[in-house]
Amino acid sequence: MAEAVEEKKKSAWKVLALALTNRKTGFMLLFGFASGLPFALFLGTLFAWLTEAEVDLETMGIFSLIGLAYAFQFLWSPLIDKVNIPILRKLGRRKQWIVPMQVLLGIILVTMSVLEPRTQLGWFSLLAGIGAFASATQDIAINAWRIDVADERATIDILSTVYQMGYRLSSLVGGALGLVIAARIGWPETYALMGAILLAVGFVGLWAPNAKEEAADIASESELQVRALRMAGELAPSVRNRALVLVGLLWAGAIGVVMTFMIMSLTYAPEDRPNPTEFTINVGPWIIVATIILPALIAGWLASKKRRGEHLLAQDMEPATGGSFALDHLYRALVLPLVEFVGRMGWSLVLILAVVLTYRICDAIWGTFAYPFYLGELEYTNDDVAFASKFFGVGAIIAGLALGGLLLTTIGRMATLLIGGVLAALTNLLYADMAIGGANMQAFSDFVGFTYLIEQVPGIGDAALAKLTITIAFENLAIGVAGAAYVAWLSSIVSKKFSAVQYALLSSLTLLVGTLGRGALGEMIENQGYFDVFILTTWIGLGAAVLVCFEWYRESRGRKAAGIVAPEAGEPVPAK
Repeated sequence: MAEAVEEKKKSAWKVLALALTNRKTGFMLLFGFASGLPFALFLGTLFAWLTEAEVDLETMGIFSLIGLAYAFQFLWSPLIDKVNIPILRKLGRRKQWIVPMQVLLGIILVTMSVLEPRTQLGWFSLLAGIGAFASATQDIAINAWRIDVADERATIDILSTVYQMGYRLSSLVGGALGLVIAARIGWPETYALMGAILLAVGFVGLWAPNAKEEAADIASESELQVRALRMAGELAPSVRNRALVLVGLLWAGAIGVVMTFMIMSLTYAPEDRPNPTEFTINVGPWIIVATIILPALIAGWLASKKRRGEHLLAQDMEPATGGSFALDHLYRALVLPLVEFVGRMGWSLVLILAVVLTYRICDAIWGTFAYPFYLGELEYTNDDVAFASKFFGVGAIIAGLALGGLLLTTIGRMATLLIGGVLAALTNLLYADMAIGGANMQAFSDFVGFTYLIEQVPGIGDAALAKLTITIAFENLAIGVAGAAYVAWLSSIVSKKFSAVQYALLSSLTLLVGTLGRGALGEMIENQGYFDVFILTTWIGLGAAVLVCFEWYRESRGRKAAGIVAPEAGEPVPAK
C-alpha cells in the first residue's frame, strides 16, 4: 500500500515536471499576462493618468462604462466560438481571435500615448472603449484556447494555474509598477511601453500551438454539427426553431438594453446620464436571467424532450437551404452549447450552479469594500495599503497559485478545490480579528518574527503595517489556492466543442452574486459593522465548501459509472 502511495506521488511530480516544460505552458503564461494587462491599464491605472491630467470626476465616471465589456462578454461569445475571420482563419480556431486582439490592443495603447486626455477626451474615451471590447474578446478566446489545448502533458489544472499567474503578474506590472514607471518617465511613455509589450506578445503568439483535434476550417465543423442536428433521433426543426426564437428574443433584448444604456451614457447631458453602478446592480442580474437562466431552462426542456423521444425525426434528412439552413446555424451557435451542457449534466446542473454562485462569493463581494476597510475603518495610509496589498499581496497570491498548482497535481482537483474553499472562508476570521483591533494577528506577527521583518522597510515599516500585511498575505495565499482550483474545475466541466460559450456563461455567473450582494453587504456594514460581516462571509464560504464535497462525490460516481479509474485528467466528467 505504501509503495502504491509513493508511486502515485512520483507520478504526480512527473506530470508536474512535464507540464511545466511543455511549450503550451509557456504560451499560457504569456496569454495570461496579455489578458490581465489591458484590464489593469483600462480600469485602474488609466484613472491615475486622468487625475493627473485634471479630468473632472463626472467625465471619469464615463470611463467606468468600459467595465461593462468585461461584465457582459458572454453576449458575443457565440461569435468567437463559431465564426471564422477571413485570411486569419489559417492561424487556428482561437488564435485567429487572440493574436489580432493583442495587436489591436497594442496599437490602441500606443495611439493613446500620443493623445492629450484633457483636450482630446473624445478620441481618448473611444479608444479606451474599443480597447476594453478587444480585451474582453481576447479573454473569451484565451479561456477557450486553454481548454482546447489541454492534454495529458499540459493538463487543464496546470494551464489554469499558469494562466492566473500570468494574469496576476500583469496586474502588478500594469498597476503598481505602471505608477512607478509613470512617475519617472511620464504617462504617455508608460502607455507606449505597455502597448509595445502587447504588440510583442501578439507577434510571439503566432507560434502558439493549436489543439491537435482542431478542424482546419471552422466552417466545415459547423456544417458537420448542422448535419448532425438533422439526423434521425434528433429534435425536429420545428421544435428547435421555437426554442431558438425564444432564446434569440431574450438575448436580443439583453443586448438592446446594454446598447441603449451605452448610447444614453455617451450622448446625454451629464445630469441625465444613467448611473453605471445602479445599472450593474439593478439591471445586470436581469440580463443574466435573460441570457443564462431562462435559456438554460429552455435547454433543459429540449434535453428532456430528446431523452423521452418526443418530437423526433423519423428518418435522416439533409440540411435545408436558405432560411432553414440559417436557422440551424443560429441554433448551433446560440442554443446547442446550452443543450449539450444541460443534457450532459442533467439534474447535477443544480449542484454545479450552486458551487459556481457561492464558491468565490467572499472574494467577489469583498473587493468593493477592501479599501474603505483599510483606509477608513483601520485608518491605514495609502502607502501602507499599496505595500501590503499591491506588492506583498500580489506575491502572496502568486505563491498561493503555485501551491494550488502543486496540490492539483499531487492530491487532485476536487481535494484542492475543497482545501482552497475552506482556507478562503477561514481567512475571513483574520479580518474579523482586525475589525476589533487585531490583537491576535499582532501577537502572531510578533511571535513568528514577521513584525521585525516589516519594521526594516524604510519609511513606513512598523508593527501596525506588519499586522495588516500578514493578514492580507494569508488571505491572498488562500485566494491563490482557491482560484487555481476553481478555474481548473470550471474549465474541466465544459465541452471542448463549445468551450468559449460555456466557459463565458459559467464564469459570468461568478460575478452575479458579487453584483447582487454588494448592496446588502454595504447596508449590513453600515448597520452592524465589519466584524459581523466577516463572520457571515466565513459561514457562507464554509457552506460553499460543503457543496464542493457533494460535487466531489458526484464526480467520483460519474467516473466510476463511466469506467474511469485514473486520476482526474481535466476532461468533462459525465453526469448521472
